[in-house]
Formats: sequence, C-alpha cells, structure tokens
Amino acid sequence: MSLDIISREPGDTGASATAPRKFRVLVAERNPLVVSALADMIARDGRFDLGENVTTGKAFLEACAQPGPGFDLAVLGWKLADMDGGTLLTQIRQRGIDARVVIFSNDHDLSILKKCVRLGAQGFCYQFDDPAILFDTLIAVAHGRICIPYIDVTRINDTPLSRLTTREHELLSVLADGWSNIQIAARTGISENTVKYHLKNLYSKLEVRNRAMAVALYASERSNGPAA
Repeated sequence: MSLDIISREPGDTGASATAPRKFRVLVAERNPLVVSALADMIARDGRFDLGENVTTGKAFLEACAQPGPGFDLAVLGWKLADMDGGTLLTQIRQRGIDARVVIFSNDHDLSILKKCVRLGAQGFCYQFDDPAILFDTLIAVAHGRICIPYIDVTRINDTPLSRLTTREHELLSVLADGWSNIQIAARTGISENTVKYHLKNLYSKLEVRNRAMAVALYASERSNGPAA
C-alpha cells in the first residue's frame, strides 16, 4: 500500500493539490463506549475514515467477504460478542483473509499479546494507552510494518502448555478425554493419591485451580494455535 505523493512548486499553497488518500478503518468492538470514542478520534484525524463498526466476529468475517474496496485496516477488540480475538485471528488465517489487523485490548495479560503475535496480528495496543499510540500503530501497520509493545521475541512461542513435561501433556490429554482419577490410576498403574499429586502439580504449572479450567485452557491452546 502506498500514499499519494504531493509535490509543490515554490509559493504553491497546495490548494489544488490532490489530497493523500485516507485509510479506511473497520472497527470490531462490543463496547459501545469504546466504539464511540474510536469513531470520534478517527473523525478528527485526517489520515483515516471509519468504514464500518461491528460487534461480532461473524459480522467481521462477513464484512471481509463483501465485494468492493472494503477496508485498509481493522481495529479488533479482544473480546467480541461471540468470540475472542484469538478465535477470530485463527478464522482469518484459516480463510486466507488478507487483513491488516490491530488488536485493541483492555486486558494487560502478556499471554494475550504473545498469542496475537503468533496468530498474525500486525499491531497491538492497549485501550488505556495514549490515543496517539493507537494512531501511530495504525499508520505503521498501514505501511506494512508490525507494531507491538516490547516483548522478548525469543519467548514468543512460550505458552502454559509449553512448560509441561511429556508425561504432563499425556495427563492433560486424558483429562480432556474425560478420564476420572480412578481411570487414570487403573490405566497407568499408579495409586489414586499419586494421580491427585500429579494433578496438583499440573494445575500449578498451568496456573489454574481445577480440572475444568485445565481442560478449558488445553482446548483453547489447541484451537487457537498457529495454523500449519
């Protein structure tokens, strides 16, 4: 994507020059107050036009499928009405949608930032940042760059599951399959108390409190992992 270049002769006021094209922005956000604030800020910035705003991931995907010029950039809230940003980014990749996406998150969880980068988001901002940071990010992404807060890129693929041993991965897998403690004990040849001990260590590593939370995390990581 390129901007129109305006050249002026000495003394030319530029009144007749062709104005630079504006970047058309699609906003996907469920909070009407955030949408209103973004619309107002975009209207005040001469570099952008608000093309459309939607509240669901489904509506975003439908907007992408519409014929015509569409949009140049998308600002996505992390939590939409029907899915989170990770699920939507996965859908974007699986469908081969060519979209330049900036995640606009109200959650300061570093794992969300790492997941967004793994799933192909080109930009990332926090809703509590200075608005100028968002617009600087949008301009950078519009020009084909990646613009995210500082992160140790050598650990970008670190996830809660990446910290588990092979045995712990196997244990989590059978939990997801619905095995009870008694079944795990019987099929592995260890006592039920030993199973409980291993589960306690597993929950600690995953930073969850119980079996349901561990299985939910396992399902989320598997469904939102990078596309092959």
